[in-house]
Amino acid sequence: MTIGVVGGTGNISASFVKLLVEKGHEVVCFNRGLRGPTPEGTRAIRGDRWKDREGFERAMQAEKLDAAIDMMCFTREDAASSLRAFRGVGHLVHCSTVDTYGVEQHWLPVTEDHPVHPLSDYARGKVEADNLLLAARYAEGFPVTIIKPMMTYGAQMGLLRQLGWDFSWLDRIRKGKPILVCGDGHALVQALHVDDAAPCFANIVGRERCIGQVYNMVRREFMTWAEWHRTAMKVIGREVELVGVPYADLAALNVPGEGGPKIEFAYDSYFSAEKLFRDVPEFQPRVALEEGMAQVLEAMDRDGRIRDSDDIEWEDQIIAAQRKVRKAGGG
Repeated sequence: MTIGVVGGTGNISASFVKLLVEKGHEVVCFNRGLRGPTPEGTRAIRGDRWKDREGFERAMQAEKLDAAIDMMCFTREDAASSLRAFRGVGHLVHCSTVDTYGVEQHWLPVTEDHPVHPLSDYARGKVEADNLLLAARYAEGFPVTIIKPMMTYGAQMGLLRQLGWDFSWLDRIRKGKPILVCGDGHALVQALHVDDAAPCFANIVGRERCIGQVYNMVRREFMTWAEWHRTAMKVIGREVELVGVPYADLAALNVPGEGGPKIEFAYDSYFSAEKLFRDVPEFQPRVALEEGMAQVLEAMDRDGRIRDSDDIEWEDQIIAAQRKVRKAGGG
């Protein structure tokens, strides 16, 4: 098949594009070229889908694609553009997110028929995009499949923490400093390595029984955030104290980072992917957490992405204040 990929160089897409090429597909990647070249064996089209929607749509239509995977559709307007760009393709795979479910969970594990309660602009945009694409499916048979990843980690994303995307926590562990967690760190989380995500995308595209379906993409296994952080300690070879602070306090303190503490990480995030395991049996996550963390940590060190925690004061200040509160309360 000739498969168009919107993206192709990102955290998830770089892995599945390589697999698509290995499986013998012709892959055309449309992106802005900000993350370097697309994987070997692909053809790249440079463009900006947001600044030039008509140019994006013309380029995709001109390719006469058999299928497409859209990793860069974030809003209703993006989805409307995708419907025009991929009109006539045999299958469009749209990447959404489990953030659409929010934290008001009516049952666990969360299945694909769970109500959505988006909390962020990002999640609200994804809900609107999902709804428009599904409406096109119901109204006119548009061949779309929606995939909702949870936390998918790899060399590009790095090893995030329960507070978000500040990587100085890894340096803190190396130096024996305590690190902050939300609450008691016992909220549940599921982490999937990008190499395990690749078979999902590479094998779902073009699969007839998956058209019109929504799938959560997670491992069956889950852990607490405390276990996630302690696994990182094991990989690094040093154990440090976890100091818990309620999410509301961390948010009020304006903790630095990409968007600050992520509210979804303060609550149990436990999703079912049984539907995906049934329909795409090639999706069989195998990368053990320690192995995946070690691989990503090596890449982060090589790229110099772990900040020196000695240059950052906010975490020590919050930890000191929390210990003062505990001491005053006799805790």
